[in-house]
Amino acid sequence: MDPKQMCVANVKYKKPTPDDTKRTKGLLRYLTYRDSRDGHIKQTGGRERWVDHGLGSTVGEIADTCEQYRSEHVLAFTLVFNANPDLIAMVPEKRRARFVRELNETTLDRFLEARGIEGGIEHSYVLHHRASEDRQSPGMHNPHTHLILPGTYFDEDLGERVPLFFSRNKKVNHIEMLHDVTEQTMREQMERYVGPEWEQRYDRIATVREQQREVTVREPDGVFVDEQDQAWPVWGGVRRTTEDTSAAGFYRHFQAKDGPSLEFRPLLLNMPHEMADEVGNMFAAHLRSYPDPTLKQLHDFSEQLYVEMTSGNEEQATLSQILDDKPEPDHEPEILLDL
Repeated sequence: MDPKQMCVANVKYKKPTPDDTKRTKGLLRYLTYRDSRDGHIKQTGGRERWVDHGLGSTVGEIADTCEQYRSEHVLAFTLVFNANPDLIAMVPEKRRARFVRELNETTLDRFLEARGIEGGIEHSYVLHHRASEDRQSPGMHNPHTHLILPGTYFDEDLGERVPLFFSRNKKVNHIEMLHDVTEQTMREQMERYVGPEWEQRYDRIATVREQQREVTVREPDGVFVDEQDQAWPVWGGVRRTTEDTSAAGFYRHFQAKDGPSLEFRPLLLNMPHEMADEVGNMFAAHLRSYPDPTLKQLHDFSEQLYVEMTSGNEEQATLSQILDDKPEPDHEPEILLDL
């Protein structure tokens, strides 16, 4: 697995200006009461939300301490530790919160030790639970932490507080150091929580995904026309989500900075692999039988399938039976484009 994809560790900072001080308080309120833009957390004071290591456990306490410990140029640093949802999916659900908290705390301790900062730094962090926004694998459990550090720390040798900084130059690169420590800690966490074969297990998922992308080698099942009137070939198919589940949807190219990028878009999620394979074949057949440059008919078909598969009937029909019950087109399908 690419080490850079194991866990994201980002660092930003706020300046000690009136505007940034106001923005910092807004950020703290956001982190306290939301897991995401739409995930509101019901709390009374937020004290049960923050893990306090000397910086505070509420918006007011953290803001006041950051103001007290600010440097000339920095009011506060914000760090985010976000493990890859594909790897988190391998961790037993009941242990994921502990996994992420330990990742956060161990990484910070090791990073400060590598920098020679003895005694640590006052900090507070909050654990967020949200659903992944990855368009190819939406909805996956994506727990992560937001950590707040002040602009200074107490230097035991000097006996006073000194500015905290994150250098990024040829002599010392603290950002690269942070990434290296995060990778090392993430590997150890995965081995302890998942087992020594975790990387081989992930590689098997990645291999299956590459094999599933090969569906695009065949003739396209349909065509999608975007807002710029550009036609993109479309293939019905599947994509492995976790070791136990797959999604069915379609593949097509999307315009990106470096040129067209082949990506998957799911329409039905969290299915056993065999069921997803069958649904993917159904989507491909539907695209061929009902050409539609907007793909609306395919979306409608997927919604109809979902309703029928979750209808709650004691004797639920198999997907093959559902397909057999679909009416055949009353005319030969038109050829939209000759590809």
